[in-house]
Amino acid sequence: MSICQEDQPPSAGVLDARLAGYRFERDALGRSAASVFRLEALGLPSLYLKVEEAGAFGELADEAARLRWLQTSGLPCSVVIAEDSDGMRNRLLISALPGNDLASASALAPIARVELLAAALLDLHRLPIAACPYDHRLETRIAAAKARMQAGIVDETDFDETRLGKSAEALFAELQSGRPDREDLVVTHGDACLPNFIASEDGFSGYIDCSRLGVADRYQDIALACRSIAYNFGEVLVQPFLDRYGMPATDPARLNYYQLLDEFF
Repeated sequence: MSICQEDQPPSAGVLDARLAGYRFERDALGRSAASVFRLEALGLPSLYLKVEEAGAFGELADEAARLRWLQTSGLPCSVVIAEDSDGMRNRLLISALPGNDLASASALAPIARVELLAAALLDLHRLPIAACPYDHRLETRIAAAKARMQAGIVDETDFDETRLGKSAEALFAELQSGRPDREDLVVTHGDACLPNFIASEDGFSGYIDCSRLGVADRYQDIALACRSIAYNFGEVLVQPFLDRYGMPATDPARLNYYQLLDEFF
């Protein structure tokens, strides 16, 4: 993960016994509403601390539950060490994984990174959906999108370039009218962008930022992965990713739909 300026640690709380001796550095990668700190100390394992405001749209409790579930599936991910909430803020302490995220793992060639992403998604998508307790089918996600829009927390300035200038209400109307008539259900990551997958020169290390993991159409992941690859490496590497995944031909309408849905999250 990318680390930037050193920052002050969050104030005292029930996690402090686990944090003694660590230096906190703010991690500015990603666009999560949570503040993320990398914790380093000589002779101790690297950790990450996430802090968010408590409220109806918090995601840290969801992330902790999904990481625990994913760990039982046998796939690699960050380990939940501790979590707490004082009613004002939620905190989550997790292990760091070896290596860097696939957007910034410069020791690996871009083609190797997109192939690792494809393989990681294949492993996740092969998990039995009956074993996954998290429902992210369209009915659930459209309802969540509507709730976020009505709460005024959809960032219209952060829409993809093709949608900038439109209102959240206009996009929600498109979301309703363009809803696909079927879903190819798998266990999805939910936010399958390159920064949410960690790898080292030894190979794939694990999944992070899993608060949106759940049963959904595989296009939920494929659409965001294609967009992330095009943004980071250019369109030229989208097809090799799809070939490695085993989906050489895609449905442009479904790609667009799930990218549209992501504007609300």
